[in-house]
Amino acid sequence: MLDIARIKAISLDLDDTLWPIWPTIHRAEEALLAWLTERAPAAAALCADPAARLALRDHVVQTRPDIGHDLSALRRESIRTALQRAQEDTRLAEPAFEVFFAERMRVELFDDVLPALTVLAARFPIVAVSNGNAHVGRVGLGSFFVDSLSASQFGVAKPDARIFHAAADKAGVASEQVLHVGDDAALDVLGALGAGMQTVWVNREQHVWRHAEQPHHTVENLTALAALLA
Repeated sequence: MLDIARIKAISLDLDDTLWPIWPTIHRAEEALLAWLTERAPAAAALCADPAARLALRDHVVQTRPDIGHDLSALRRESIRTALQRAQEDTRLAEPAFEVFFAERMRVELFDDVLPALTVLAARFPIVAVSNGNAHVGRVGLGSFFVDSLSASQFGVAKPDARIFHAAADKAGVASEQVLHVGDDAALDVLGALGAGMQTVWVNREQHVWRHAEQPHHTVENLTALAALLA
């Protein structure tokens, strides 16, 4: 059961908690493909095939374990590898990534997000904690957050307890005073529980909980979270 009186700050996941991620990624990949088609058509052909694109990414993950936590670095290296295999200019990798990244920042928020963040940010310091590479300022939500942590910047990803503890430090409170909110059962809920935090599972799709450890509370959207903490 949630101990609301103990909550002094919130750490908040981004992808699939505040917006649906896969439509965003699909649009970004389409923009990248269109850009490459004009400048590096052979690499574009490699990236156009979903199986080939996945194989490129898997190759990078296997050969560059040092960047496995960094989705931006993985994407850059996948583009560079495609250009290299196509015998096209690998210097295009960085501008190509910027095309992808600009579109990746164009998220479509769930309808409940802005009203709920307005309520929550007025009461608690909120720190973004994400394994993705979204930037709260660039997506237009910076005013609601006191800070943000991404696996790309921090060097480790959820469910590693260190990123949760760092979020508590950013908020200026102890880990046990943080409520972590996110959609991923393993990365968000189990990760935050392992870091000594209270947890709320955002279960928008009515998934079945399949783990022995339980979240402190489950909500179907952020409207319900804001009402719970009001």
